[in-house]
Amino acid sequence: MSRLIYILNGPNLNMLGQREPHLYGHDTLDMIRERSVARARSHGFEVDFRQSNYEGVLVDSVQEARGKAAAIIINPAGLSFYSIPLLDALKMFEGPKIEVHLTNIHQRGGLYEKSIISLTSTAVICGLGANGYPLAVDAAVGLLG
Repeated sequence: MSRLIYILNGPNLNMLGQREPHLYGHDTLDMIRERSVARARSHGFEVDFRQSNYEGVLVDSVQEARGKAAAIIINPAGLSFYSIPLLDALKMFEGPKIEVHLTNIHQRGGLYEKSIISLTSTAVICGLGANGYPLAVDAAVGLLG
């Protein structure tokens, strides 16, 4: 079994720490990456951590993960609510897929409350801020047995 977890991050997450810190917190994506990598290594796993503002790049990353990764952790950000291409790519990945959101999208209302990506996610973690990422690593490792 592969000991690699892909952690994929969608549009605007490269601006964490600067963008609406009252919603998303003060942690940067680099800080989240460091904690996620450390947590994965504590379980004997490696991480391929990526961020893109482009839907197609994330679709390519999911397709690439099919042959390399044991699990995918994804924060699709704004793509959560409308990206059929990303949903379809994730449907083809057979391992655990943990969807992470920094905020509780179910409390946000309007177009922010229903993620179509959840239709294929093994589990969803939302509302725990940056702490959701290392918890997602723990969950993915647990699901892999």
